[in-house]
Amino acid sequence: MKIKETTNEGLKRAYQLTIPAADIAARIEGEVKKIAPQVNMPGFRPGKVPANLVKKMHGEQIHAQTINDVIRESVDSLMKDKELRPAMQPAVNLGDGYEEGKDAEIGVELEILPAVEAPSTDGLKLEKLVVPVSEDAVDEAVQNIAGQNKAYKDAAKSKKAAEGNQLIIDFVGRVDGEEFEGGKAEDAALVIGSGQFIPGFEEQLTGVKTGDEKTIKVTFPEDYPAENLKGKEAEFDVSVKAVKVETETKVDDDFATSLGLDSLDKLKELLRGQLEQQTAGLTRTQMKRALLDQLAAGHDFDVPGSMVDAEFEQIWNQLQQEAAREENPEEAIKEIEAEKDDYRSIAERRVRLGLLLSEIGQANGVEVTAQEMSMLIQQAAQQYREEDRERFVQYVQQEPMAAAQLRAPLYEDKVVDFLFEKAEVTTREVTQEELEAAIEAEEEAETKPAKKKAPAKKAAAKKAPAKKAAEKKPAAKKPAAKKAPAKKPAAKPAAEKPAAKKPVAKKAAAKPAAKKPAAKKPAAKKAPAKKPTAK
Repeated sequence: MKIKETTNEGLKRAYQLTIPAADIAARIEGEVKKIAPQVNMPGFRPGKVPANLVKKMHGEQIHAQTINDVIRESVDSLMKDKELRPAMQPAVNLGDGYEEGKDAEIGVELEILPAVEAPSTDGLKLEKLVVPVSEDAVDEAVQNIAGQNKAYKDAAKSKKAAEGNQLIIDFVGRVDGEEFEGGKAEDAALVIGSGQFIPGFEEQLTGVKTGDEKTIKVTFPEDYPAENLKGKEAEFDVSVKAVKVETETKVDDDFATSLGLDSLDKLKELLRGQLEQQTAGLTRTQMKRALLDQLAAGHDFDVPGSMVDAEFEQIWNQLQQEAAREENPEEAIKEIEAEKDDYRSIAERRVRLGLLLSEIGQANGVEVTAQEMSMLIQQAAQQYREEDRERFVQYVQQEPMAAAQLRAPLYEDKVVDFLFEKAEVTTREVTQEELEAAIEAEEEAETKPAKKKAPAKKAAAKKAPAKKAAEKKPAAKKPAAKKAPAKKPAAKPAAEKPAAKKPVAKKAAAKPAAKKPAAKKPAAKKAPAKKPTAK
C-alpha cells in the first residue's frame, strides 16, 4: 500500500491510499479457493467445482466484499502507521474511476485530536457551598405533605356545596341517549374547583345538597383523547350522596402512620434526608462548575471543528425544541438565532473541557469498569419497551459509538470526583438562594464570550462537554441499516419534593373527563372520559 499525504493543516489531515491491483486480485483468488469446497453445482461432486466457475458465479459478490475488507484494513493500517487519533469517524471514499483489475485509490479525510498535555492536578482550590437543612425547612415539607393529603368530614345535610367542598357522587353519562363505556361510577369523590372533570361539570354542582339529584349537560373538548367523545354533547345523571368540608389535618404520629410510616419522627427523618440529597446535588453542581471554570481559564488550544459541530448541533436542537414550546415560538426562535455565535462558543468550550478531562483521566488511571458499564447498559435499557430491551443491549454491545455515549457521563463524573479529592476544598455555609445564585454566576461564566445571560442558561442545561469526548477513542461508524430500538414513552417526572403516598382505603370510582391532568393515581374503574396524566 502506498500512502500520500494530501492535506496537513492544523488538525485536518487527508491521505490518498493506493492498493495495487495485484494485491486485490490475490485477495480475491484466496477467497475463491476458500469458498470453492463449499459450493455445489449440478454436474460436479460436492467440493469439486472448478475455481474459475466459482469465480464466474460469485465473483461480483466476492470482489465487493474484498474491496470493503481492503478499505477497512487499509484505513486501520494508516491510523496505526501515522499514529493518528481521529476526533470523529474519518471520511473514506473509493475513487470514482475504480474498475476491477485496476489499482484502488482510496481517499481518507479526518480531523485529529490535538496533542494536549495532561494538566497538573496540583494547586486546585475549590470552595464548597453547603446548605444546612433547618428544622423550619423540614416542618415546611411536612406541612406541604399535609396539604397534599387533605381530610374532609361530612357537612350538615342542609349544607350547599361550594368551591373547595368535596362531593361523594354516583353518576351515569349518556351521549345521544346511550350510555358510554366508563361514563358510570359510584361513590366518586370530587372537589369542586379542583378542575378534575371536564369544563362545566363541577360548576353545575355548586349549590347542591346531600340527597340531591341533578342532570348535568356538558360538551367534551375537541381535543379529547377518546375519538368517540370528541366535541360530543353529553348528559350526566348525578346523585349527591354526601357534601363534605375540609377539616384541619393534624400532623402527628397518626398522620405519619396514615402515610405508611411508623411515626412523625420517621416522616421528618425521611424528609430531612430528601432535602439533604437535593441540596447536596446543588452543591456538587456548584463545585463542578467552579472546577471547570478553573480548567477553562488555564487552557486554550485548537479543537476539532467536527466535534464542535456535533456538540453545537445538540445544543441547537435542544434550544429549538424549547423555543417551539414557548408561548410565542417565532419570537423565541428569533432570539436564539440572534445569538447563534454565542452558542457555538459554548460548544467549543465544552469540547475543549472534554479533552482536558479525558487527558486527566487517562494520565491518572481513571476508568469505567466492565461491571459499571454493564449496569449503565441495563439502566439505559429500562427506557425502552420490554420487548426491545434485549435488542438495545445487543445494539450497544455491537456499536462502539453507542457504548461511548453511555460511558462518557460516568467517566466524566469519575474524573471530576478524582479532581475533587486532589483539590484543596474549603467549606462555607450558605442559604439555598445564595447557592443557586453562585451556580447561576458560574453558569454565566461558561458562556463567555457570550453577552447575554438568559440564553446561556438554556444552553447550560445541556450535559457537560466531556460526556462526549471523555475517552477520546474514535467510534466506529454506525451502519445505516442498524437502528436502536424505539424508546417507550418517558416516565412521569418526579415531584420536586418527594412525599410519601397515603394508602387508599378502597378503590375510587371512575370520574368524568378531567380538565387538567390528575395528580393522583387513576382509580380502578377509570372512565374513558378522564384525561390521561401528563408525561
